[in-house]
Amino acid sequence: MRTKAASIRPVGVLIASKQEWVSRSLESILAPRGYLVLKTYTRAQALRHIQRDQIDAIILDEHLPDANGDALCRELRGEGLITPSTPVFLILSRPPTRRDRLAALRAGAWACLGDPLDPEEVVTVLGAFVPAKLDADLARAEGLVDEMTGVYNVRGLTRRAQELGAHAARYHAALGCVLITPDVNPVEGDVPGDAPAALLRRIAAALRSTARHSDAIGRLGPSAFAIVAVDTDAAQARQLAERLAAAVLASAQRRGEPSAGFRLRAGCHGVPDFHAASIDSAELMLRASAALQQARSDSPDAWLQGFDDGDGAPAT
Repeated sequence: MRTKAASIRPVGVLIASKQEWVSRSLESILAPRGYLVLKTYTRAQALRHIQRDQIDAIILDEHLPDANGDALCRELRGEGLITPSTPVFLILSRPPTRRDRLAALRAGAWACLGDPLDPEEVVTVLGAFVPAKLDADLARAEGLVDEMTGVYNVRGLTRRAQELGAHAARYHAALGCVLITPDVNPVEGDVPGDAPAALLRRIAAALRSTARHSDAIGRLGPSAFAIVAVDTDAAQARQLAERLAAAVLASAQRRGEPSAGFRLRAGCHGVPDFHAASIDSAELMLRASAALQQARSDSPDAWLQGFDDGDGAPAT
C-alpha cells in the first residue's frame, strides 16, 4: 500500500504473534496489497524491529511467549517507542467482546481483531487508520517537530529559542541552554556514535516529563537534545543538566536496561541578563554545543561541561 503521504516507500506493518499460521495468514492478506510485512514472534524481536525499522502499524497477539499484548502496547505508548499516531491492533483468540474492546482501548490499542480473522476487516481498519498516521508523520516532517521523538526539530527549536531570547531580553531575565546526548556502545550493524531510535524516544520522553512547560526541547543532529530555558543562568543550567540526566538514567533503570549500555554527556551555558549579554539565542546554543564537545573529549567522570569551565575542569 502506498499513499500520497508515503509515496516514496511502502507502508510497514509489524506483526507480533507466537502463532506462525496467524502471521502467514496476515501476510497473505496484506503483502498482495503492497504492505511491507515484518513478522516477529516475541516481545524482544518486536522491540528490535520497532527500534530499527519504519513501522506504520502494529498487530499484536494478546499472548506472546515473553509478554502479554496489552502490556506490550502500554509499554510502546508509555515509553514513547512509537509515535502517538501509530495504530496498534490486538489479535484475540476469540471474537472480541465489549469488555475486550474497552480493555484494548485502555491499553492504547485502537481496535481488536478476533478469531477467525476477517480479511476484509483487517484491510479496512488499516485503510482507515494508517493514512492518518502517515499524514501526521508528514506534518511533523514538514513542520517544527522532529518526527522520531516528538520534540522540536532544528527549525522549530531555533524559532522557539528566538522567542524565549526576545522574552528574556525584554525582561532582563537569565537564559540558559543545555545540550545532552547519549554515548552508546555500538553493536554489530550500528554506526558508532549513533543512538538507537527507541533510546532517543525514551530520552525525549524523560526530558519532556522533567523539564518545565516553558522550556524549549529540541533534537539537534542524530542524537543530541537541546533545552533552552528562561530564568536559567550558568549555575542553574548546570543544575538543570544534572536533573535531566538523572531523569533519563532513572527511566532506563525502571526498564531494567544495563547502565553500561550508554552514558550521558552534556554541555551547558547560561547568562544572568540576556539583554546585557552580547549574544543571541543561536550563539547561546553554540556555546553549549562547544561545552558538549569538550565533555565528549574528557574522561567519563567529566560527563558535564560548562562553557565557562575553562580548560576542561570536571563538573561537580
